Amino acid sequence: MQSLPAPRLVATDLDGTALRTDGTVSPRTVSAFGKVEESGAVLVFVTGRPPRWMGGVAGVVRHRGLAICANGALIYDLHTERIVESHLITVDVLVEVVAQLRANVADLVFSVEYEAGFAHESDFLLGGLDRGVGAVRVESVTARPCAKLLALHRGMTADELQATVEELVGHLVTATHSSGRGLIEMSAQGVTKATALAALAGQHEIKPSQAIAFGDMPNDLPMLSWAGTSYAVANAHPDVLAAVDHVTAANDDDGVAQVIERLYG
Repeated sequence: MQSLPAPRLVATDLDGTALRTDGTVSPRTVSAFGKVEESGAVLVFVTGRPPRWMGGVAGVVRHRGLAICANGALIYDLHTERIVESHLITVDVLVEVVAQLRANVADLVFSVEYEAGFAHESDFLLGGLDRGVGAVRVESVTARPCAKLLALHRGMTADELQATVEELVGHLVTATHSSGRGLIEMSAQGVTKATALAALAGQHEIKPSQAIAFGDMPNDLPMLSWAGTSYAVANAHPDVLAAVDHVTAANDDDGVAQVIERLYG
């Protein structure tokens, strides 16, 4: 790879991939990201995170690059910390999806990501940066368009729940998962990390063959399939490890930075 031209676009997932397990960005990785932009290439963070979780990352990486958030539903400018594009689940679809899932899967609880803000049912088990957010009733959850609908089941694995969700409502929304627990993330039908990344690349006249992507979880698979060169970190989900061109070191060992350093010197 060292003899080939450096990619014109570098796309990387954050949690479990570019970020360490404790959620921090290592100095080595920050430096590697700087090399990408200094070379004139496009740096894109492609994440399931909502924009409200991006403030800390934006500051650490010195407000470099763009972020594709909520698995492709929201485009977030890290320089200005503003949403510049949205692809939302409409209210009618949201209501139908929740009704179908609730009627067929016992003990599901829901939450939603809006363009700004987050709402969840009282039984939804919060984690990480969402602890302390107030609960709302499901009628409120389905009252307005959202970027992402999340369904949690404490007794099922993510893979099991995703198969069930796809069977019941796969014609209405696009489902994936990234958390390692029984939590499914649903976007508007056809919206993925790959669709958003392809559109962004098109604006810069960048072909898939000129792009490299890094990921670790099933929600990264569309993006990894789109990119001309794909990498998984060593700690990735088995489905991701089986799908990529290459495997780099684990997130805690700066696997993404190691590849970028080789490419951009």
